[in-house]
Amino acid sequence: MFSILKLALLDRYKEYGVIFIRLAVGFHLVYGTQDNVFSYARMQEFAGFLSTRGVPVPLFSAFLSAYAQFVCGTLLILGAATRYAAAVMIVNFVAALLIAHIGDAYPNTFPALMMLSAACFFLLHGAGELSIDAALESRRKEV
Repeated sequence: MFSILKLALLDRYKEYGVIFIRLAVGFHLVYGTQDNVFSYARMQEFAGFLSTRGVPVPLFSAFLSAYAQFVCGTLLILGAATRYAAAVMIVNFVAALLIAHIGDAYPNTFPALMMLSAACFFLLHGAGELSIDAALESRRKEV
């Protein structure tokens, strides 16, 4: 059945599939945090939320979380320092699950779980072929 569809022809492009995930996750991170990054009032609102959850130094924690997500999202879009960005995202989203989503229903935790899953994927897989990471790696091999 599947041989009729010749889906095996797509195997040669599977390394490029990661770019779709990278762009979707990267843009989601940038979009989701840009209001905190560019508006101090929104950052204070986030800090207030963290304060109600008992997070120490809530304003600093809000800045750290929002800027980490914004920078990591930008790095994912570019495919630069992807594994380092993924490691930061893992810490951030484990903290988000423990601080903001503990006791929440599954549908409310799903976005953070997906971001954590994506971060684990990028940590293990890397950025893929269409990335700054791949370009730098091929340059290192030439030298």
